[in-house]
Amino acid sequence: MISVLSGGVGAARLLAALRANVPDLELEAIVNVGDDLVLHGLTICPDLDTITYTLAGLNNEVTGWGLTGETWRVMDELAALGGEDWFRLGDRDLATHLYRTQRLAEGATKSEVAAELADRHGVGVRLLPVSDDPLATMLDTEVGELSFQEYFVAHRHDVAVQAIRVEGATSATATQEVLASLERATRIVIAPSNPLLSIEPILAVAPVRERLASRRHDVIAVSPIVGGAALKGPADRLLAQMGYPATCVGVAQYYRGLVGTLVIDEVDAAHADAVRDMGMDCVVTTTVMADPANAARLALVVTS
Repeated sequence: MISVLSGGVGAARLLAALRANVPDLELEAIVNVGDDLVLHGLTICPDLDTITYTLAGLNNEVTGWGLTGETWRVMDELAALGGEDWFRLGDRDLATHLYRTQRLAEGATKSEVAAELADRHGVGVRLLPVSDDPLATMLDTEVGELSFQEYFVAHRHDVAVQAIRVEGATSATATQEVLASLERATRIVIAPSNPLLSIEPILAVAPVRERLASRRHDVIAVSPIVGGAALKGPADRLLAQMGYPATCVGVAQYYRGLVGTLVIDEVDAAHADAVRDMGMDCVVTTTVMADPANAARLALVVTS
């Protein structure tokens, strides 16, 4: 069984590649919930939903989030009324958040709701929120403290960041399902998600970081930085702002002590020895999954 620490789009693509290219693989995803928010009275879980929609073949390739075939009548009406519409929710997507909010109000846990939605959509991968306790990624920025979604969506991740913290992490605990997954897994994979915004909120929940450190030789991470740039989002800028090189070497520094092997892209092959100097093995392959053949190759690398 393979357990994958997962953020949003990059993790969803890797999970899809693993499911498609490694026959009979038992696959579990431990998913970040630090991005979650309550808006319009609805509980929204962007990373869980992105992974669910992608694995169900329902993801919106135009927007990069939400559902395919989306319409926007509710948001348009809300905007016309002067309501808060900076975080756009499509009409189909709203059904997910209405369902989740209803089930939570009935006493279900976030983990139970994630499993129900995955089952409804025929996902075929077990999705495990890292914790059922409240977590919120907060950023100290040049315009003040922002929640993740305020930073990422409202400000389009275009403000300088001085510090990042995971609110609630000191009191949150990983679910028993997550702990069992980390115990049973023959391989633990850190997906090519933003280390600071998508993976750190998972590591910050006790005792996930300690479990990875104790099994670091079974842990393999895929660098989300290729040729000194993030494929999507602000990971490169955030690494630099937090004092790390904005390269795969910076990723290696960030994961030092937790990861036994780092997978880097072929364009970064010259950095392989510097990665090894961090005390980890380094595998060089194509990590950009836009091409199905490359995605298949990466899936085989992280499971071999």
